[in-house]
Amino acid sequence: MLELPIHQLPAYTRWFPRASAGATALAEHAVATQVGRLWVDRADRPRMVAVACAGHVLLRGDPGAVTPAALAPLAGGYVQAPAQFVPLLGASFDRVVPWERMVYIQREKPEAPRPPHGVTVRRMDAADTRALAALDADSAWIQASWGGPGGLADSGHAWGAFHKDRLLAVACTYFLGSRYEDIVVVTAPGHRRQQLALSCVVALGADVAARGRTASWTCSRYNRASRLLAWTAGFRLEREYVHHATGPASSRGITNTRVATRTG
Repeated sequence: MLELPIHQLPAYTRWFPRASAGATALAEHAVATQVGRLWVDRADRPRMVAVACAGHVLLRGDPGAVTPAALAPLAGGYVQAPAQFVPLLGASFDRVVPWERMVYIQREKPEAPRPPHGVTVRRMDAADTRALAALDADSAWIQASWGGPGGLADSGHAWGAFHKDRLLAVACTYFLGSRYEDIVVVTAPGHRRQQLALSCVVALGADVAARGRTASWTCSRYNRASRLLAWTAGFRLEREYVHHATGPASSRGITNTRVATRTG
């Protein structure tokens, strides 16, 4: 596939869902933040388009437009694509695992959280970059859709629970759409079950509503803790879908990709 600079994505947004809840908002997020990658099968009148951000991929178009080897850049990602792409994915990667997902919408008033004494929940800003950078490796993924700790801290879309200067939990908009903001949360090990995550999610949800959008929540069907947290925070099930976790590119061979410098 041909990789295009991400600033060219607005020319291809018609290929992807608009005003959609869940991870399908990633195309709108990539346009707004310029964080992500964009591929087409060819520069002139493309037949297939893929956009990726934070390890998630939206793939649309004609699966017959490329060979399996052309999808090598999507290895190790979570691919959302119409059903007709499944055979192509199976031929492109040594491992493809379907993953059942659930999308929730914040529809009800959340339960009032009770964070521990001495904890402050507030909007994060650029001064909190160091605190985000200090998150443990298992939590660092939360920064990916904003390009790193600096991008997330400066985004205005993150709320943190702090004890003095230490960040104990953070909730943020992961994919910023025109109608929905898909949100996520992490809590530092040793500080779970203290309503820190709920406190951050409730504050962020109110912030999203104040911006005239609706918070959404996406998780695995089998992540009971995440589903319970979503319910407690006022989220209700909207839809279910399947995305595919891709392994290494097929051992049958890969092709090189290149970055284009011109529009299609």
